[in-house]
Amino acid sequence: MRIGIVSDTHNNIRNVHRIVELFNDAGVERVIHTGDITQAKTLEVFAHLNAPLTGVFGNNDQEREALEAAIGSFGFDFREPPYELVWHDRRIIVVHDPLEFEGALASHHELALHGHTHMYRYEQRDGQVMFNPGECAGHMKGLNAIGVVDLADLTAEILKF
Repeated sequence: MRIGIVSDTHNNIRNVHRIVELFNDAGVERVIHTGDITQAKTLEVFAHLNAPLTGVFGNNDQEREALEAAIGSFGFDFREPPYELVWHDRRIIVVHDPLEFEGALASHHELALHGHTHMYRYEQRDGQVMFNPGECAGHMKGLNAIGVVDLADLTAEILKF
């Protein structure tokens, strides 16, 4: 199973249209947003994904009432971090700020996803992968990125735009 990972879209609607296009072209089966959507109109664009959207709230997701209404209307699944999932027999933990791993990240988590830093991170140690695809809300063409993780072997691919 290949899953899409995106973080910190910060209401950059133009980029979110491109992100949806990239994930749909990549044929991902699910997408995880690691927080900082910021406004509900961003979720309207994510509704065009060909895969279900799951995620966590970030520190800039202040318009919670509108976000939660949009999440409900589009059938998305968002939670407070840390959010633990089991997909394709892989134990996954999702947070926004990597500091939220404190006290929550355990050795049984095979994939640990976060955002917040806007910096690429792929670390593999002791059977665990820590991943953040990096910046995707910037205005510099070619410097934005989202990720695709293959749950079969926990490899990650970066899609730049």
